Amino acid sequence: MLKQYLQFKLSQKLSPQQIQLMKLIQLPTQAFEQRLKQEMEENPALEGGKEENIDDNYDEFDNTDDNYDDSETIGEDINVDEYLSDDDIPDYRTQTNNYSADDDDKDIPFAAGTSFTQYLTNQLNTFRLSDDERDIAEFLVGSVDESGYIRRSLTDIADDLAFTQNVYTDEKSIEKVLHIVHQLDPAGVGARNLQECLSIQLHRKEKNPDVELAIAIIDKAFDQFTKKHYKKLLQKFDISEIQLKDAIDEIEHLNPKPGGSYAGNNKIVEHIVPDFAIKIIDGELELTLNGRNAPELHVSREYSDMMKGYKESKDKSKSQKDAVIFIKQKLDAAKWFIEAIKQRQQTLFVTMSAIMHYQQEYFLTGDERKLKPMILKDIADEIEMDVSTVSRVANSKYVDTPYGTKLVKEFFSESMTNDQGEEVSTREIKKILETVIEEENKRKPLTDEKLASILLEKGYPIARRTVAKYREQLDIPVARLRKKI
Repeated sequence: MLKQYLQFKLSQKLSPQQIQLMKLIQLPTQAFEQRLKQEMEENPALEGGKEENIDDNYDEFDNTDDNYDDSETIGEDINVDEYLSDDDIPDYRTQTNNYSADDDDKDIPFAAGTSFTQYLTNQLNTFRLSDDERDIAEFLVGSVDESGYIRRSLTDIADDLAFTQNVYTDEKSIEKVLHIVHQLDPAGVGARNLQECLSIQLHRKEKNPDVELAIAIIDKAFDQFTKKHYKKLLQKFDISEIQLKDAIDEIEHLNPKPGGSYAGNNKIVEHIVPDFAIKIIDGELELTLNGRNAPELHVSREYSDMMKGYKESKDKSKSQKDAVIFIKQKLDAAKWFIEAIKQRQQTLFVTMSAIMHYQQEYFLTGDERKLKPMILKDIADEIEMDVSTVSRVANSKYVDTPYGTKLVKEFFSESMTNDQGEEVSTREIKKILETVIEEENKRKPLTDEKLASILLEKGYPIARRTVAKYREQLDIPVARLRKKI
């Protein structure tokens, strides 16, 4: 028996232009400048700088009388979900011209200089090695990760050497060559774990009682050291607290990630460009949008004149119509892009202005305890925009404040109620928690349970597990690992 069902589905659809506008809003300053440059390269009808008295009334052009198919129309609206994934889509999906991002020759920036692997390989030339030993050494160097470690087991390395390099060897031979790799710079490179990394560095230091004791601690009592069982270390080595402290000081000055110290590691440092700036002038807050977000653009006079010339022309051939349709599309795209940039500027400024006024107490004082509980919906309701729009501004933009450059989303936080029945920001609680831990006696660090008791005394009734969660979010270790002698 057949049954018929009627199902209604409500889905939000946005036009390609709306999708492009949302993407523009999401872009931070530097990425926006790249997008602007790309648009100007692709659309000759878009020009930089001011231009006055342009006759852009090209909309009067109409070719419907000639039964000519104007191909400029954009098809159906596009489902927004299809375009808001993490993977970028080719531009032809959201533009009137069939231009694909894949056709663009993109120059990938990289840091100049010798790679870390090559830097290590070059050092092997200072050692006298047999052909097999060199093959093994080069393979080991090629297995060193960004931090400077070799994470794979010697068994796996032996198998890989046999399968990929036709070098048949055993673990003992590999370990012999590995000790040679351990002599390369930076000290500690090629280690298989943190203990070995620290041990290699200590053995290469000039020997003195502090270094000797540090070597003994790392080689013979590493587990007790990492767990900060200082009493056991004092008993095991029969030393004083001062001797232990000096030895630990030697260890703390070592580099746990020797690979990261190499300057030619081909890592690009991203410089943050603030999208906004907040200043205090005569006790009042003043917000400005980075001028790089407000370029001067205009529609090309040359393209407008070409359109005007076509309208005044008596003979209109098919090739002329093809050309004018192309010109009209470029002019439409240029006008839309200029308007989209204005909307982007307005959206950014209005959103940040609402955030600034909402968190006025903080911006006037710099005291994070003054941050009010604020969620995306609070600002969205204030400026009468969608929550997703506020999210796009908050997640990718930075603001220069008198207290440093901050990511806008840092000003958002959930709320909880204190013992006075007042709503307070979780950021405020985290700041107090951080302060309490900074001021604790490091010889007897406070447990999460004790921290919960202290916060309760200060008027913040928080469970121990919540304290643990906030502590982890602040990247603060448990009490035992904060202990010092």
